[in-house]
Formats: sequence, structure tokens, C-alpha cells
Amino acid sequence: MTVVPIDARAESRRQLRRARLGELQQFARRFARNPLGMLGLLILGLLVLAAVFAPLLATHDPYLPELVRRLSAPSAQNWFGTDELGRDIFSRILYGARLTLLIVGLVVATSAPIGLVVGAVAGTAGGWVDAVFMRITDVFLAVPKLLLALAFVAALGPGIVNAALAITLTAWPPYARLARAEALIVRDSDYVNAVRLAGGSEFRIVFRHIIPMCLSSVIVRMTLDMAGIILTAAGLGFIGLGAQPPLPEWGAMISTGRKFIFDQWWVATIPGFAIFVVSLGFNLLGDAMRDLLDPHLRRRA
Repeated sequence: MTVVPIDARAESRRQLRRARLGELQQFARRFARNPLGMLGLLILGLLVLAAVFAPLLATHDPYLPELVRRLSAPSAQNWFGTDELGRDIFSRILYGARLTLLIVGLVVATSAPIGLVVGAVAGTAGGWVDAVFMRITDVFLAVPKLLLALAFVAALGPGIVNAALAITLTAWPPYARLARAEALIVRDSDYVNAVRLAGGSEFRIVFRHIIPMCLSSVIVRMTLDMAGIILTAAGLGFIGLGAQPPLPEWGAMISTGRKFIFDQWWVATIPGFAIFVVSLGFNLLGDAMRDLLDPHLRRRA
């Protein structure tokens, strides 16, 4: 048996780190050449900054009613006007960015790993395991997302955490289908068969070799799904099943402002515009990630 010197192993690890750093730099350069992707990244960067520095950027207390300023038009004192209770809409938009990022983070952090593991296991194992997992996935895919989310959140009760959990239960099946398709391609490749011949377990094959090959497609799907997650969360908040008052959730703000849409248009329009801009940013970023991570599109470019 050949013993590899410690210095050689350390040098190998350093070379691997340098190679990964070079790939990351090359990816960043290609991304910087995509203007729409940079615009999406800028929008999401502003969203993160608004959420992090909301206490510093807010001009008023987002929860404190001031009835003397009820339904005031946009002005130098209230940049986006005030709502039916006299609360500053600009400040509530900033604090609502926190809720938006919280919901997106909770859903993505739970739904993507669940779908990735289910799809990778089903595609690698095949047989009855694949049949059972995919039939369960088909059941969730057969019902429209919003309708299924409404059913879950109605059973769990209103609230931001329950809304995120309900969206998670409807968001994981597409990841499972995508990961299964990738696993079916990879599971019989030469390097996977070499791992099997070397005595590697199926668990090691799935988590060390199959799942990493599925990550690029799943990351693209995640960025494209974030806009849908925001719209679903806003829809749940609009009908009163999402974040509860007085939380400044954008969908709930549109719901309360729809009564004044013709006379005090800013109450409902500005939260709706915030949802539109953030959804646009996620879609632009997702399209750019797809162009960069899809090997067919990269080869064509």
C-alpha cells in the first residue's frame, strides 16, 4: 500500500482550494457581465439592507397610530403617506422587508433540502422506493399550490410561522422531481459505479456524489421560486391567514388599503409595488443564475 506523505496531502488540499477560488472568481466575472442579473442582485441587496437597517432608516414608529394624520397623502413628513390608522407607510414597508425575508428564508431552508433528499434517494434507489416517493410527490403536485397552502394554514391556524410551514409543504415537490431527474442521469455514471466497486454504501453515494451534482439545478430553481413564495405569502396575508396585525406584512397592508384604493391610492399601491419590485428582482437573479449554471446554455454562449 502506497503511503501519501502529509506534505503532499496538504499541497493537494491547497490546490483544491485554489481551484475552487478560481472557479468562484470566474463565476463572479461572468455574472458581472449580465446586466439584468446585476439589477436583480441590486434589488435584493437593497431589500436586505432595508431589512437589516430598518430601525435606522424608518422615519416613524411602524406600529404607533397617529389618528390626526390618518390617510395623509405622501409628503416630506410621510414619504409614502399614512394608512387608515395614521401609521407611516414608508416605515412599515421597511419593517415588512424583514417579514418577507423571514418567510422566504424559512421556506427555502426547509423545502429545498426536503425535495433534494427525496428526489435524490428516489432516483438513486429506483424500484418501489422511487414509486412510493414519486406517488406522494404527485399527490402534492396535483393540487394548486395556493389552494393547498390555504388548506394547510387553515388547519394550522393563522400566523407567519404557520404560513411559512404551509408554503413549505407545497413547495418541496418540484425540487424532488428535479433532483430525481438529475439522479437518474448520474446514478449509472462511471465514477458512481467506481464508488460502488470500492465498497461505498448507497448512503455515501447519495449524499457525497449524487446530491452535489443536483445542487446547481436546485439553486436555480430556488432563486426562481422565491418570487412565487413572496406572492403566496402575500396572498395568505391578504385574506388574513398570514402575518397578523399589527405586523407590517405587505399582503395584509394591501388588504386593509383596498377599501381606499380610489381616493387614497397610496395605501394599497405602495405595498403592491414593493411586492412587484422584489419579485422582479428574484426573477432576474434566477434567470441569470440559470444562464450561468446551465451547462447547455454556457456551452452555447
